[in-house]
Amino acid sequence: MMTHIKVPKDRVGAIIGPKGRVKQIIEEKSTASLDIDSEEGTVEIIPGDDPVGAMKAEDVINAIARGFNPDKTFTMFDDDMLMLEVIDLSKHTGTQKELLRLKGRIIGKGGKTREITERLIGVKMSVYGKTVSVIGTPEQNQIARTAIEMLIDGANHGSVYSYLEKKRQELLQSQLDYY
Repeated sequence: MMTHIKVPKDRVGAIIGPKGRVKQIIEEKSTASLDIDSEEGTVEIIPGDDPVGAMKAEDVINAIARGFNPDKTFTMFDDDMLMLEVIDLSKHTGTQKELLRLKGRIIGKGGKTREITERLIGVKMSVYGKTVSVIGTPEQNQIARTAIEMLIDGANHGSVYSYLEKKRQELLQSQLDYY
């Protein structure tokens, strides 16, 4: 079954990549074929031998469309636990000015808040358009989502950093307990 994905026109080039390199990697890793219409901003995924690969290709394309560097998305092919989570900020704001303020809180001064979240929890984050996207395991994504919601709700950054530190310790402990 073919899948159609609508992508922002300014991200089509990132999905194709220099000399078609990104498209080629996605096709090789997923065994699917991609039909990209750069005029309409659509990507059609035609599954190959591996239907799961086509579903992963859909996640990778959606991640690139949400602002991720393609190289950061390819790990999704190699790790079955990695998932894309997209948080729509427009549900929390009515004006463009408010949206910019929320994005600024999530990114932090000089990218500090995003960097701390990525480093402590082990996720990758992208703030693009009206969304914040996270790539991580379901547990990591839930922690990142909670931290982002805390920032949206007006929590101070110090409280969010403390929450992330605490959750990092819990993640490390659960990994130790697992082994």
